[in-house]
Amino acid sequence: MNEFAQIGAVVIAGFACGFINTLAGSGSLITLPLLIFLGLPAPIANGTNRVAIVIQNIVAVSSFRAQNVLEVKPAVKYAAPAIIGAVAGAQIAVDVDAVQMERIIGVLMLVMLPFIFWSPKKWLNDRLGAKTKKHSFSVAIIFFAIGAYGGFIQAGVGIFLLMGLVYAGQYDLIKGNAVKVFIVLCFTVFALGVFLINGYVDWKIGLTLAVGNAMGAMVASRLAVKRGEQFVRWVLLLAILMGASKLLGVAFV
Repeated sequence: MNEFAQIGAVVIAGFACGFINTLAGSGSLITLPLLIFLGLPAPIANGTNRVAIVIQNIVAVSSFRAQNVLEVKPAVKYAAPAIIGAVAGAQIAVDVDAVQMERIIGVLMLVMLPFIFWSPKKWLNDRLGAKTKKHSFSVAIIFFAIGAYGGFIQAGVGIFLLMGLVYAGQYDLIKGNAVKVFIVLCFTVFALGVFLINGYVDWKIGLTLAVGNAMGAMVASRLAVKRGEQFVRWVLLLAILMGASKLLGVAFV
């Protein structure tokens, strides 16, 4: 693939990621296998993907702050253990060789399938009324674990964060989503640092991917298409099955 075609493919991958993240979530399940298909070793694809995630969430956090939806100070207590977990998760990721990482990504893509079609909104809304006291230690462990997962692979972490925030902080879905993107921004910056130190980031591809992410998010946020989310879920399902089969060494006939 020549350089021009590669740039086009990366922008398209980023566009798909930003579009899906906005309408349905788990867009990294698209970009990770696509970056690998473009020739990046799996650990470098994993690290490079974080560049676009950081830029995407800088925009999101700025938007929430401008709308007075995000209160940073109370969000820090959830972000702190997630950052520690993300550094640990990212360090584990850089110690895994390329073949093993491809297999892990393939398996996790399949594991995430139920979460693509299970909408957590009803569960989250039901939990909003539960005002039981949560112990600080258990909350820290929960967000450390979520951060470790995010540092290791990133894909789908937003679902777990939103569930954790509603459980631990009784946030409504709007403010919970604002805190979610703040936490993702915080721990992704540190996780990206781990990948950078180990030389697992391709800046050229990462910044190109970020352009696509921003474009996809912008288009998706302006589209009001009926059943758009369900359509995206089916597209994502097909992409996950194809990507996972490739990474796991199983070919479609």
